[in-house]
Amino acid sequence: MSISPEEWQKEEERVEEVVLAVKKKLNSMHQHLTSLKTDIIDIRKNFWEDVRVNVDEPHELIETFTTIKQQAEFLSERERSHGHGNYLQTRLTKLKQSPYFGRIDFLFEGEQKSESVYLGIASFLNEKDEFLIYDWRAPISSLYYDSLPGPAKYKTPSGIVFGSLALKRQFIIKNGLIEGMFDTGLAIGDELLREVLGQHSDSQMRTIVSTIQKEQNSIIRNESSKFLVVQGAAGSGKTSAALQRVAYLLYRYRETLDAENILLFSPNQLFKQYISSVLPELGEKNMMQTTFHDFLHNKVGGQMEIEDPFTQMEYTLSSTDEEGYKEKIKGIQFKSSNSFLELLQHYIKLLGNEGLLFHDIQLKGRILISSKSIQEKFYEYDSSLPISNRLKLLTDHLLQELKDLAKKEIKEKWVEDEIQYLDKETYLKAYQNLQQKNKKQFSDEAFNDLALEQRFLSKLVVKVHFRPIIKIVRSLRYIDLFAIYIGLFTNSSCQQLVESLGVNLDEWKSICLNTIQTIEQGTVNYEDATPFVYLKEQMEGLHKNTSVRHVFVDEAQDYSVLQLELLTLLFPKSRFTLLGDLNQAIFIHTTHGSPFHSFSSNNVSSTEIIKLTRSYRSTRPIVEFTRELVVGGDPIIPFNRKGNLPIITEAKDKVSLHQTLSYQIQSLSEIGTTNVAVICKTYAESQHAFELLKDTFPIRLLKKESSIFEPGLVVIPSYLAKGIEFDAVIIYDASVYRRESERNLFYTACTRAMHELYVNYVGEMSPFLTSVNDNLYEKNSKKPAPI
Repeated sequence: MSISPEEWQKEEERVEEVVLAVKKKLNSMHQHLTSLKTDIIDIRKNFWEDVRVNVDEPHELIETFTTIKQQAEFLSERERSHGHGNYLQTRLTKLKQSPYFGRIDFLFEGEQKSESVYLGIASFLNEKDEFLIYDWRAPISSLYYDSLPGPAKYKTPSGIVFGSLALKRQFIIKNGLIEGMFDTGLAIGDELLREVLGQHSDSQMRTIVSTIQKEQNSIIRNESSKFLVVQGAAGSGKTSAALQRVAYLLYRYRETLDAENILLFSPNQLFKQYISSVLPELGEKNMMQTTFHDFLHNKVGGQMEIEDPFTQMEYTLSSTDEEGYKEKIKGIQFKSSNSFLELLQHYIKLLGNEGLLFHDIQLKGRILISSKSIQEKFYEYDSSLPISNRLKLLTDHLLQELKDLAKKEIKEKWVEDEIQYLDKETYLKAYQNLQQKNKKQFSDEAFNDLALEQRFLSKLVVKVHFRPIIKIVRSLRYIDLFAIYIGLFTNSSCQQLVESLGVNLDEWKSICLNTIQTIEQGTVNYEDATPFVYLKEQMEGLHKNTSVRHVFVDEAQDYSVLQLELLTLLFPKSRFTLLGDLNQAIFIHTTHGSPFHSFSSNNVSSTEIIKLTRSYRSTRPIVEFTRELVVGGDPIIPFNRKGNLPIITEAKDKVSLHQTLSYQIQSLSEIGTTNVAVICKTYAESQHAFELLKDTFPIRLLKKESSIFEPGLVVIPSYLAKGIEFDAVIIYDASVYRRESERNLFYTACTRAMHELYVNYVGEMSPFLTSVNDNLYEKNSKKPAPI
């Protein structure tokens, strides 16, 4: 809808007025911060000069303490005010550049004149406390995202407000000047979306609250669902909607919710850094972040090495031992299934009556309390009590027994021998401790009494040796958790249940053998880590985190039902937001099933599922090409953004492939495309490509340990590229994607491209490409000139 010159001028004048008010506020804030900084420097400099220190009398000591406390609190208050002022100054600086992005005119029911509401990343009031800008998260702002002109309503904490939406206007404002303005009957006009989506990618995810779509807004403002499941196509804005949901929750519940109450599970370290600027851009602190592997590692507590998911991925993608591969895959898939969860729960019930195993409690290689006696004591307790309760009783019993044993141990000869070798420093420390404990009973002469000295030093030596033993008992490390887990694979009752579940007995025996061998070698396979932690938590008593109120799981399609079940057990007070795309399920345990949906159906009464079918990241030609790579890709709707067809190039051999690759990188560089990813199937292939290119181009190799993502030319394994986007993607060699289980991985790699996609292959084309319509890509058969 066209806007008249008069209306355009009025809007320009308003922007100028708002920017001027923001600048005025910024100047005032700068003066305030300067004053605060001076105060802080002065307080720190003169801290002790302003404190009267006197410790001669008790009442003067109290007065001194009170003075110090008051001075410290005053300094702390000044520092907090300075920090908050800096935060406000940063927000005002952003508003000065782009004060708002939208306007709605809303006529409240019963009123005669509509009210103009301008939306920005933060609220801003003038000196009369009138809103010049409304925060995009304010209740009335939802009209901009959800409603068409005409009768409309929006939800507030106190109820629903009715009225009529008269106007919806979108702005592109940069450096305080209007560069574009559109009136629209849609939630977000295509003009604004094309402007934003046509930009180059960056080293970090961008904050785009101006282009939130209606379906994304329903995710952001959802407050009712215990489990919010978002299934969206690649590039549909799942993650950005989730982060904006975090910002909304922090705004909506700002009196009771902090960033420390929100936890995000990220797919890898790179992704954690990639999204790290989104919330600060919206004026909020970053929530807590972890990966699921790190979460498991903390739960195991370093008792044994846990294989990371990417090591498992490397094996499944590069194994040439077909028989060993099949056995490994069957084990991974079974241990991630509902059947294995049922088996695990059955085994835990069995442990209530038999099979719990313990370590001997030893001192200097000598058994103090045998594992057998510990086991007997455990099963003496009432069997109706949960295992965790009985373990608590057992721990208390063992601590008392150790206390009694320590008293007896004082008289042992080894204690006397160790006293002879105590160094002077230890001896002096013992003497000082004895004096301090009882000044009246022990004098300097008393310590020279040989018997008294011997008794005291004996206690000291025994205490030193018993201290780590007591720590082991208190932390429950006397339980032989790994032997108990192995028992799951040797228990005859479990084998009978496995047979009743329809699992092939030979396959089960193979799974058991491989599991036992691996654990006995000191490693826990990734597929065993979650069931092991589940078993540990159920036995010891769930270590619940009740401070976390919202858990976000990105790439949730890569989680097994057991993994999601574990999270719901350990975060019982949390609402869950699960984000995923079944077409991007790349791990073996998820490519042949749908744990994402299984979890939803198990919690159907408290679950809401929202599907995002429109893809915004890539150009229309790239989306139309990539959706044919997956089964059932038709529902993926491309946003109408023009671009070049993907280019498929055949290379006769590796030498030709290298020439093609170099030519493509050089061509992209010449047209100013700088954020380019050469995506390889595995890390081993990525290393090879990096070695070929590093002497010709300024290129970086991204690894699973990489935690910094910067724009430029990178080589990256396919599984690390999830969630990240690039201006251009070059698939290094598509011919190596052949197994059906690798289809989703290939699709994921191709969908990282925003503007340009090149797919190379050596020899035989990948079967996933042969089914793509010829009209959806350009076949390049020309041999490139050497670079």
